Amino acid sequence: MKKIYAIGLAAAVLMGSNLAVADKVEDAIEYRQGVFKTIKWNFGPMVGMVKGKIDFDAADFSRRADLVAVLAKMPGEGFIEGSDMGDTDAKSEIWENKAEFDKGMDALAENAAALAVAAQSGDMSVIKPAFGQLGKTCKGCHDDFREKE
Repeated sequence: MKKIYAIGLAAAVLMGSNLAVADKVEDAIEYRQGVFKTIKWNFGPMVGMVKGKIDFDAADFSRRADLVAVLAKMPGEGFIEGSDMGDTDAKSEIWENKAEFDKGMDALAENAAALAVAAQSGDMSVIKPAFGQLGKTCKGCHDDFREKE
């Protein structure tokens, strides 16, 4: 009887730890997707302002650029081991070439910070080049590391 109890207890512990890992992976995926959605939420109106489809509001643009600069530092930590499976558009290349991916995440943060600084000028001729560089960084990572929708 003790042996059956011990086996059952061991199985429960192992199942619990596997569920904890699964929860951690799902949480990591949800975390990074949430950060990217929030970046997109703020980036969209900036695109409209840069393209002249939305009236340029220097204060709103700067506020959004500041938020993106903070957010851009965050998603990298959500790409944990095992989070290449499940409800994600992340390509396996992220984990196969993690150093290159991490460089892209660093470039995202750096270029977002540069945009935030440029946005403080309130001058679209200063903002556009920084905005374009950030857009190229986003596109490059999407092209290399994200499944096409």
